Amino acid sequence: MRAVLWCNGMSPSNEVIESVISPQTPVFGVDGGADKASEAGVEVEGVLGDLDSCNREYWKDKAIQISDQTKSDLAKSIAYLVGIGYEQIEIVGADGGSPDHILGNWGALIESPTVPSLRIHHEDSISTRLSLGDVFKMRVGSGEVFSIFSFCPGRVWVTGARWGLSGDEVSFSTRGLHNEGTGEEVSIKSDVELVIIHPRVHSSS
Repeated sequence: MRAVLWCNGMSPSNEVIESVISPQTPVFGVDGGADKASEAGVEVEGVLGDLDSCNREYWKDKAIQISDQTKSDLAKSIAYLVGIGYEQIEIVGADGGSPDHILGNWGALIESPTVPSLRIHHEDSISTRLSLGDVFKMRVGSGEVFSIFSFCPGRVWVTGARWGLSGDEVSFSTRGLHNEGTGEEVSIKSDVELVIIHPRVHSSS
């Protein structure tokens, strides 16, 4: 099953909304993200999080309070959807805000339960979580940029890019920043979870 999480950050453009949301896909607001989704004319299936930034009275019939203060609202919302059977989770409205929230969004991808597809949609790119044992493939045009981030030490393999890796040790650093496509299919795998930031229009994953 597929679902969309709408966060309480910068509202996505119509282009992003149309590319991610379909009539058959339920949209859940991450706390105050529910208000922003509703303002954009999107029907909200439910509101998730600690509910401290949404209109609680308006959403009282759709609110699902998750009070765990050891995780962000996004991390809690992802875990909730995985727990009720969703396997493909698309996230919008996560851009903007303070630096700790931005980094926390990628942290939420890494710490979340393993699912086949977990992605944050930005205006010109997508942040995709690559789970342990999975292979990510995409065709990237010559000179187009993508980046790979590991949040803990691990080995990474990259083929089809300007700078390949063959089981090289990578940790949280700039080692994987701004690699480039060659027009061929790029293949990425690792023995740890990764976040891959890649162009929106070229993803085949």
